[in-house]
Amino acid sequence: MTERRVTRDIVVNAPPSAVFDVLADPRAHGEFDGSGTVRAAISGPARLSLGDRFGMSMRLGVPYTIKNEVVEFEEGRRIAWRHVGHHRWRYELEPAGEGSTRVSETFDWSTSRAPKVLELLRYPATNTRGIEATLPRLKAYVEGRAGA
Repeated sequence: MTERRVTRDIVVNAPPSAVFDVLADPRAHGEFDGSGTVRAAISGPARLSLGDRFGMSMRLGVPYTIKNEVVEFEEGRRIAWRHVGHHRWRYELEPAGEGSTRVSETFDWSTSRAPKVLELLRYPATNTRGIEATLPRLKAYVEGRAGA
């Protein structure tokens, strides 16, 4: 836990470009979120790129909105965003053969403005469970789109 990041991965039966198209569309995030907090995109572009800002409708007990900024971006390979707390949610993609993609999702609080507060509030464990629920939903969503 000294690295202050947790990562999980899954293989999606679709090429990296198809997975990345979903991740770069904030309007789709609520469709595959497994944490139960992401609702809908409320502002920003339909397709994200480096430096873009986008707002999301969220719910963690009570509804709220959050502004995010894309801070890492490599087309078809990596996308990450952060909000005011500066912790990041990152997706990294790599070809896995036969038209499949290994998708790694990371919650990275090493860049957080208050990492110890996140740890006291048990965000790393909560976000790990969220990632573990999100990845199978992302897989089903992308594969469903690819088969449509």
